[in-house]
Amino acid sequence: MPDVDANPLSGDASVRQRGLDHLSWIQDCAEALGSETVGGPFHAPIGHFTGQGPTEAEIERGVSAHRNMSERASRGGYKLALEHLNRFETYFLNTVDQARAYADRVDHPAFGIMYDTFHANIEERDQPAAIAHLGDRMHVLHVSENDRGVPGRGQIDFAAVFRAAKATGFDGHVVVEAFGAGLPELAAATRVWRPLFPDFETLFTESHDFIRRTWEAA
Repeated sequence: MPDVDANPLSGDASVRQRGLDHLSWIQDCAEALGSETVGGPFHAPIGHFTGQGPTEAEIERGVSAHRNMSERASRGGYKLALEHLNRFETYFLNTVDQARAYADRVDHPAFGIMYDTFHANIEERDQPAAIAHLGDRMHVLHVSENDRGVPGRGQIDFAAVFRAAKATGFDGHVVVEAFGAGLPELAAATRVWRPLFPDFETLFTESHDFIRRTWEAA
């Protein structure tokens, strides 16, 4: 999401409308591109906090916005995958339990969740159990190492993650997420102060081979 002046969760009608307009713009772009899935934290501005967890009113406003998005996505033949982030980036959805409950409230076949192994590494005690709980609500799997670098070089047990995903019958997009300094605003938002991979060729080749090998063995 953009800055705090455009927030679909806001109690301020003008701020909320700008947030809804941004969500509509996201779908305009997705449809122009012919996207199969729209994923990410399209619920609230990243890094914006209120000092508490989400209120029931905020959840209701979010559910309404995402149900409307889901109706449009269904007509357009694509799916949504809302990403829950760790507590240091948002207060709205942090855990799989919250994300699953939220998806159940939106209750639309076009609406699901993006599971990110980096965020789950912070918030979940047991990633395979979390994936099992999310079940068929998982629409996208973000493969992201604990340091945001090359998958397979860090601490996350991707073999266990992939076994759990396969056990749910997951057949969606598996996407590598690693961060560099190419986009200064994104690097600042994700706190990338040092190189996390040697070069793009290494990132792409090693990640592809690791995921293929580990997924097939799972």
